[in-house]
Amino acid sequence: MIEKRFKNLDEQVDILKQKGLRIDDEEYAKSVLLRENYFFLNGYRHLFCRSAGDKHFKEGTTFEELYSLFLFDRSFRNVIFKYLLVIENNLKSVISYQLSKKYGYKEKDYLREKNFTTAPEKRSQLNDLLRKMKRQIRVNGPQHSATLHYASHYGYIPLWILVKVLSFGIVSEMYQILKPEDQEEIAIIYETTPTTLMSYLPLLANYRNLCAHEDILYENRTQKVINDTIYHQLLRIPKVDDEYIQGKNDLFSLIIIMKQMLQYEEFKNMTLELDHIIQTLNYNLHTIPIQDVLQRIGFPLNWMDLANIERSLGRNDQKDLAE
Repeated sequence: MIEKRFKNLDEQVDILKQKGLRIDDEEYAKSVLLRENYFFLNGYRHLFCRSAGDKHFKEGTTFEELYSLFLFDRSFRNVIFKYLLVIENNLKSVISYQLSKKYGYKEKDYLREKNFTTAPEKRSQLNDLLRKMKRQIRVNGPQHSATLHYASHYGYIPLWILVKVLSFGIVSEMYQILKPEDQEEIAIIYETTPTTLMSYLPLLANYRNLCAHEDILYENRTQKVINDTIYHQLLRIPKVDDEYIQGKNDLFSLIIIMKQMLQYEEFKNMTLELDHIIQTLNYNLHTIPIQDVLQRIGFPLNWMDLANIERSLGRNDQKDLAE
């Protein structure tokens, strides 16, 4: 097994220079490497490499360009994370409202098995999720002021309070095991279909965790692809072998999902913030064009037009496309 030896800042700078990166201010570069970590920064080199198999930088690539892409991804990730938290909070509110209204507000009422799907193939998933939720009440309930207040003063924790300590992943799973009529009622609020919403929620939960752990976002690809949507059609995204080349399992597919989950003004504001970040990176790039970055994240050139499309178009067209 090859051992990776620790390298000090001077050695890290030398390695980057040996790979063709232009570093005019070595003290600045060492300051950045100390604060940001050589390994993390080096993860953004791919767009600047001569080819997929050549780890050397394209001629003229500067340290500042590499760092600009790193900062671009951080800013992009922070904006996405901010609006994913909006979606998470809204979803928790909607689900807790619908279930509390129908099944009651005490754990002994809303956590009954009969409140959920009776499908035999989901029995194991249902039992596992109910155990997780009861464990959250037992373990995390005393650690949060709201849940502790209700438990100590009233002897129960309403679902609209419990969701505060439930992860996005658990809430996503909860939707999967609801009765079909409850799934439908919630999907209508988002002007989509239960099938579409069930496919979106796990992806949203995964991206939420990716952002929370500050992993590389801009070139992330998911194993699952989203179904074709009316948005793919209206943006005239090109196809290869009858498959859309953008917005299926790349970052733009997440933007499409968020289009369906956010309110109009929220989504509009998000696109404006993202565009500002893209324009800032464009100003700082000299070796590669901004189109290379947009292609890597799966953004069509007209991606901002998505903000002006009515979300209500989604539901009927999702049904049509599924048929």
